[in-house]
Parts: sequence; C-alpha cells; structure tokens
Amino acid sequence: MSVLDLAEPTFRDDDIPRPVVAKGFDYPDGHVTRPHWHRRGQLLYCSTGVVMVTTPAGAWMMPPQRGMWIPPETVHDVRMLGPVRMQSLYLEPAAARGMPERCEVVGIPPLMRSLLAAAVTLPSEYDYDGRDGALMTLIQHEIQLLPPLPLSLPLPSHEVLADRCRAFVLSPTSHDTIDDWGRGLGMSRRTFTRLFRRETGLSFVEWRQQACLMAALPRLAAGERVTIVAIDLGYNNPAAFTAMFKRALGSSPRSYFEQHR
Repeated sequence: MSVLDLAEPTFRDDDIPRPVVAKGFDYPDGHVTRPHWHRRGQLLYCSTGVVMVTTPAGAWMMPPQRGMWIPPETVHDVRMLGPVRMQSLYLEPAAARGMPERCEVVGIPPLMRSLLAAAVTLPSEYDYDGRDGALMTLIQHEIQLLPPLPLSLPLPSHEVLADRCRAFVLSPTSHDTIDDWGRGLGMSRRTFTRLFRRETGLSFVEWRQQACLMAALPRLAAGERVTIVAIDLGYNNPAAFTAMFKRALGSSPRSYFEQHR
C-alpha cells in the first residue's frame, strides 16, 4: 500500500471546470492539517505567520510573504506557526506542467502578490473568456517564473542516516561537523560525504545551515532576539548568524521581519 493510499484526497471544489482555482484561508497559531493530498498542484502563499509543510521526503519552511509549491498528488501535512493568513492556488495537472516535480519554497514578487489578492476575490466559476480568465492565464505564466529559495530540508531514505538527521532537527547546532557525523555512523569522511549528498542532494554543510535556518524562523517570527537564537544554534556571534540569514533570504533577520509584520 502506498503513502498516497493512506492519506485523504482533499479539495471540495475539484470538479470546478477551470484550470486554476483560488481560495483564501485564515488559520490560528498552532493549527495542523492532517496528511492529505490534492489531485491539483497547489501554490501556498501566506502574508502573515510561518508555515511548515512536511512530506515523506522532507520538510519545508515558508516564511511570511513567501510561497510554497506542492506538486499534484503529494501527500503532505501543514503546521501553522503564528496566526496565518493564506491564499492558495489549485492548478489542474495540465496547467502545472513545467513546475517543479517536488515541493519547493519560492519567492513571491509584488506582481504575483497582487495577482493572488485579486484571484481569491473571483467566483469559483469565473468567466474564462473575460477579464477574470485573463488574470488567471497571467498567473499561469507568472507562476513559472517564481524563484526558488533554500528553505527545504530533504530527509534521506538511508535508515541510519535518516535517524541521525531527525535527531539533529530536534536540536540543531552549527558546531556539528562532517567528521562528527562520520565517526558516529562508523564511516570515513569520504564515504559519509558521498552518501549524504546522494541521499539529500545537498552537502552536509548546506543541509546543516538549512536546518538551523528553519529552526530559527519561527522563533524570530515570534519576536525572540537574534542574539539568543544565534547562540542557541551554536553561532559564535550574532553577526555570523545574520550573514547566513542574509545569504538565504536577502536581508538581515531584523529587517526581514520588520518588513513582513
């Protein structure tokens, strides 16, 4: 029996004869949706709050003002960190051609934000040949251009390595090294690095950084001080943490969350 068989398909308006359907939702802090899947592809966007999406293949963290692409028939659950105001697009598989084949966090430029805000106000069976249809057609063009962001945390299928990764996610630290993990797993440095990249698609250092960033995001969104978060994650000083954050998200933690509150 597949993972898909164990989860429920959800989308009440799946029979709507339109290639793209938009919906708006508000969720309280801590709300969790159980594992489910959609026949359509889904683009999530939240203007407030942080969203974590988990699949059997890994986890993705979506900060405010960012988006999340979920391919058709992908089993996933969603956890809200803080009050979340969400807009979702549901794309027929034919309309989702060319989109990534796995989940991906993406940037949402100002034009796409405006299109999303307009799309959720349309009736489900909008006039496909009129202005509403033209807006949804433009969305299908713009969604192909959304830039990917390094906010995913792929999990390996290798059982022993997966256990070690899950333990790390519960208490991430920038101090862990390749040699630490290699010794702990009884592997040479070379064997470990090859296995890790083959299993996750990332180097160990890239994966460790993304784990630390994903652990930091909900804490920073809740208002915790950058210095405390940085020290808890093993950074020697806030400047080193801020430099990592800026490389990933384009601005310092303080500037980022001031912009999106």
